[in-house]
Amino acid sequence: MGEISVDRRQLDHLLADSASGYAVPYQEAFARLAATHRGRPVEVIVPLLKQAAERALLGFTGADLVDQARAISSGAPYELRIRVTGR
Repeated sequence: MGEISVDRRQLDHLLADSASGYAVPYQEAFARLAATHRGRPVEVIVPLLKQAAERALLGFTGADLVDQARAISSGAPYELRIRVTGR
């Protein structure tokens, strides 16, 4: 399981059902990679996740991205705990 802190004003960058104008929310990118990259090496998946996180303005650590890539590679479910900060 991963954990990320997101300012409440940036929560829409993470959620696919938000009113955000971002074309590729991270949740959708993750799901697409999970569907297309199962069984591929973690080293191939991490840069793709990093690009998606940067487009969505999310600050995942390298360790977070590796954990997510391992889940995608193995087909295991991945649970992300989101801590919303700010007022």
